[in-house]
Amino acid sequence: MADLQKFGPLILASASPRRQELLSLYDIPFVIEPSDANEDAEGTGLSQVKTLAHRKCMDVASRHPNRYILAADTLVCVNNEVMGKPKDHADAARMLRSLSGQAHQVYTGLCLHCPDGRILLDAAATTVHFLTLSDAMIDAYVATKEPMDKAGAYAIQGKAGIFVSRIEGSPSNVIGLPLGLLTQFFEQVGIELFSPDHKTCTE
Repeated sequence: MADLQKFGPLILASASPRRQELLSLYDIPFVIEPSDANEDAEGTGLSQVKTLAHRKCMDVASRHPNRYILAADTLVCVNNEVMGKPKDHADAARMLRSLSGQAHQVYTGLCLHCPDGRILLDAAATTVHFLTLSDAMIDAYVATKEPMDKAGAYAIQGKAGIFVSRIEGSPSNVIGLPLGLLTQFFEQVGIELFSPDHKTCTE
């Protein structure tokens, strides 16, 4: 089994409170050190999230080569448009109009760096179906400011959950951390889950 006591707590290379909350479900010790890596990438949404997750992970690994490091990146794609976080309120409203009445894809790339140099990299995909949104609904939601730091300008676990008619795939992937894929990663490298010897620590 992986020895987190020996190598120190896993490092989550993300400042996202949503990812921190989901990672805490595993009852493993972790600390926070967001990556400063460039977040520009080209290609499909699926290829971009894998590229960016790997880049973020390697950025933090360059400072902590002997630690377990987890990085993730999430993008929303609809009608061949790749959506990151909105630049301003007008951009958020534009994104929501594009999602209105449509099915779209949410991709999250996941990268895990291990102390022995192994790197696990993959991505999860979820299809989300939105109701048709009126301009008043969009304006009211944007005014809450919830969309401003979210890929695709919405948070399914927040107020925008009322816009979703159904999803196909992992709900946690839409939030930003695909738990099924992450569980497979932890199993592959021998990180023990729910151990009474673990004390979850965040900073």
